[in-house]
Amino acid sequence: MDVAKLKGHGAMTGAEFMWGVSAPLGKVLLAGGISPLLLTECRTIGAAALFWGLSLCLKPEHVAPKDLLMMFFASLLGVVFNQGMFLFGLSHTSPINASIITTCMPVVTMVLAAVFLREPVTKLKVGGVFVSAIGALILIVGGTAATSAGSAAGDVMVVLAQMSFSCYLVFFKRLTSKYSPVTLMKWMFTYASICIVPFSYSEFAATEWATLPAEVLWGTAAFVVGPTFISYLLLPVGQKNLRPTVTAMYNYVQPIVASAVAVWAGMDGFTIAKAVAVVLVFAGVFFVSKSKSRMEMQREARIGKA
Repeated sequence: MDVAKLKGHGAMTGAEFMWGVSAPLGKVLLAGGISPLLLTECRTIGAAALFWGLSLCLKPEHVAPKDLLMMFFASLLGVVFNQGMFLFGLSHTSPINASIITTCMPVVTMVLAAVFLREPVTKLKVGGVFVSAIGALILIVGGTAATSAGSAAGDVMVVLAQMSFSCYLVFFKRLTSKYSPVTLMKWMFTYASICIVPFSYSEFAATEWATLPAEVLWGTAAFVVGPTFISYLLLPVGQKNLRPTVTAMYNYVQPIVASAVAVWAGMDGFTIAKAVAVVLVFAGVFFVSKSKSRMEMQREARIGKA
């Protein structure tokens, strides 16, 4: 494996680890008095401030006006619609329904990449997606009460959130390869903040921050730094060095991390089924990463004709 791909796999592992931690952390914050809309506003504004602050320490990077427009649409798909639809969907459905629905994202990404990027849908790729999905479902269903109920409206919103992020991974791969992660994300989160603040400002202003417990305030800060700033700093590195389907496959790491946190916190136990699930998830990621890209198949075809 070359250095670029190794860097991409490392970046996606780190990003998905942070997003996996965000599930239990977010649940604690919501129970402590932070609403989904308010938490989304804190994430976007806080991340925008951190990315702009970091950009001041780096060499300025010129962004073409047309690419600034593209970054606006990228922020809608990768941040605003994805985060907003998921949080509002989660408020109308059960955690188990939302978790199971998230496993559709790599499949959607694989189909979109095949249609728009002409990436081949190989047997190895399909098999890898299937194996990882089985592993993720074992973790999700085995660690959640089967009696959890949800609404169809909430389920649809979670599906739309996953489709939004899949579109971001596929349609904006060239954009993420053109600019540095800091430049890309400082503009994306700036646009996301502009879109979200008009809907959340009144709630933000009405919140009595001084009355919130210190652990909630520190937890919110940690949520902004870890699952938002660091994760989205690593995401473009993964997008730049990996194919969209491989990047999407790392979505299956989230339930592994969430399950590990639950075991560590004493909320769940480690079982043989969980060990098997972890092996299946990473085996699927390995299979997809080993599948041939369109460029590799074209190169082999040219060699065969020579």
